[in-house]
Amino acid sequence: MTQTIRYTLVGLGNIGRNLLDILAHRQAAIEADYGLSFCLVGAADTSGAALSAEGLDPARVRDLKLEGQGVAFYPGVGRPGMSAQAMVEEAVAEMLVEASPTNLQDGQPGMGCILRALEKGQHVVTANKGPLVLAFHKLSAMAREAGVKLLYSGTVAGGLPTINIGIRDLAGSEVLKVEGILNGTTNYILTRMEQEGISYEEALKGAQAAGIAEADPTLDVDGWDAANKLVIVANSVLRRPTALSELHVEGIRGLTLDDLRRAREAGKVIKLLALAEKEGDDYRLSVRPTALDKEHPLARTGLWDMGVVYHTDYMGVISAVIEEKGPVPTSAAVLRDMINVYAG
Repeated sequence: MTQTIRYTLVGLGNIGRNLLDILAHRQAAIEADYGLSFCLVGAADTSGAALSAEGLDPARVRDLKLEGQGVAFYPGVGRPGMSAQAMVEEAVAEMLVEASPTNLQDGQPGMGCILRALEKGQHVVTANKGPLVLAFHKLSAMAREAGVKLLYSGTVAGGLPTINIGIRDLAGSEVLKVEGILNGTTNYILTRMEQEGISYEEALKGAQAAGIAEADPTLDVDGWDAANKLVIVANSVLRRPTALSELHVEGIRGLTLDDLRRAREAGKVIKLLALAEKEGDDYRLSVRPTALDKEHPLARTGLWDMGVVYHTDYMGVISAVIEEKGPVPTSAAVLRDMINVYAG
């Protein structure tokens, strides 16, 4: 028997749009494998919203975006100017999928949408780091009190199951250290500098041309994107209440080819490393360029890779690496969470 899950979607950028594309192609397989049918009853972007109790066509919503229009232009049920939170309020759904852009000032509009969905007793799947960085424990507590799930595996290194490994697969063990390459842009830049002998500036231009670095790359190259992800790891996996201000953060702007050469001569490779290391009853948290032994699993990561290494008391050392050339794996991680709400 197939269970129909009504869901709303906030945010139709790369992540939301690719999620709809995956669902358009994979829905039959998901029904066969998990007995789940996902029905999109509401969607919102900067143009407004669309609402339909009978369900919106995911491919039609996707195509509207590809045509340069917004979801408010959906025939018959579009609502120009309707806010995302108003859409969440009006829609009758079991789940909110939140994929709006990250806002680290107040978390909006994602924060308001997630809060309202939890208040309504809906499961929440999010790819948005902002609300989790700003209010992880509040949102988690609300989900527990409402008896619903809050899943966010796509917020830390895209499709890499960083959070799932830490929470689910290391259950019963203590994490002594987490090492992560959690930002793909900086790994691309440092890998090209190391392998091709080009400058930071040239490698950055290459990352921008490849579409993995923004015109303003500050969050990536100054370490703040990786720091945001480490905050989520600390709060969720390590169960350590952590704010961004507690981390020591250094970026890669100042690294030169001479720095990389000296590290290479010492048998090491420089990577932007997110680190949480046990010290007494607490953890020391940092993001900084770090010279790793060339045999270290993260030292071997390439242009498109991100990775994590968990050091534990009884589970040993567990490493995972993903090659991720675009936003699609993050969208697939969102789908993974949607399925795991019911089948996990």
